[in-house]
Amino acid sequence: MRKNQMRLWSLATVLTAVFAVQSCSSDDEDPIPAPTPVGIATNPADFKGEVRAGETVTLDATKVYTLTGAVAVKDGGKLIIPAGTRINATGGTSAYITVEQGGQIFANGTATNPVVFSSANATPGAWGGLVLCGRAPINKSIPATAEVGGAQYGGTNPADNSGSLTYVRIENAGAIFTADKEFNGLSLFGVGNATKIDNVSMINGSDDGIEFFGGTVNVSNIISVGNEDDAFDWTEGWNGTATNVYTKRRANGIGNRGIEADNNSNNNDANPRSNPTIKNATFIGANTGGETDGIKLRVGTHGTLDNIVLSGWATGFNFEHDATVTYFNGGNKITNVKFDNITKEASAKASDGSSVTVKANTYTVNATANGAGNGTATPSWAAGWAGI
Repeated sequence: MRKNQMRLWSLATVLTAVFAVQSCSSDDEDPIPAPTPVGIATNPADFKGEVRAGETVTLDATKVYTLTGAVAVKDGGKLIIPAGTRINATGGTSAYITVEQGGQIFANGTATNPVVFSSANATPGAWGGLVLCGRAPINKSIPATAEVGGAQYGGTNPADNSGSLTYVRIENAGAIFTADKEFNGLSLFGVGNATKIDNVSMINGSDDGIEFFGGTVNVSNIISVGNEDDAFDWTEGWNGTATNVYTKRRANGIGNRGIEADNNSNNNDANPRSNPTIKNATFIGANTGGETDGIKLRVGTHGTLDNIVLSGWATGFNFEHDATVTYFNGGNKITNVKFDNITKEASAKASDGSSVTVKANTYTVNATANGAGNGTATPSWAAGWAGI
């Protein structure tokens, strides 16, 4: 018995020492080793090309990557961009990043260390922006072709996963080539709801800040400031939720609407119909210059909007085309709206262009609505990372 007790005591002593060593080792704050560069990450001064099927390309947050041309993340490829990484574009609108169907991007920053996509030339339209293409439903013929990069999009998988964007800032992107070909800050083509988009800002762009082309992706904590076209745009059957949205036009009047919302211009009743939920949003505009509607809902879009602050617009809500006007007019689909410095709260037109009287219960007014969280002021959740 005594020998067995001694053996047990000795074993306990050894195990305690082992655990103590392991504990001390786990507490050491050893620096995370830099990833071994592969593929297009091997030359940060000339960042362009393809992330191929089966390839995972991880960038090094200690380096600045110069985007000199197009990057395409192919089906089965993964592009990982750690917190603190900066990508500066120099290639004009020939420089952009497209995540194709089946490809994935994981750009995950933090509130104090965001991922930044910018440009050497700090002017709108200095590069092409970020494009995600998924296999979620759209109301165009499948497959459709994205405006940027020629990638296909659309499908039958609402839970498609293109990766994640968290604490990401996109600066100086976008361009308008024709009425049917435009670069936005962030373009989401048929993106599915397994994709995570949270705490993303689009700053100082030449076209829309963010645009949804169908799909089911949900977004939260979205900033769109200083862009030269619409701040927040959807079309082609987007069915998702946007929570906490803050947008602002430039002080000089350049820019257009807070929201431009469409279903399908060729068939206003096309399915799946655009029918998103917008909750907790602030749209700050200008009474002159550009389009002066805070929110334009047209060509068959539906939707539900709640806790909305509209400030500085000639018209708060503009409803157009029968399929949209019939849905919203008197339907109480818009609730808790605060109008601040708005010339006219709402207007409506039928498809033939004739004026329609906006019914009293089309929207409800709430003078205490706080929109994105802080009324017309910058929301607290944008501090540090958003670039405003």
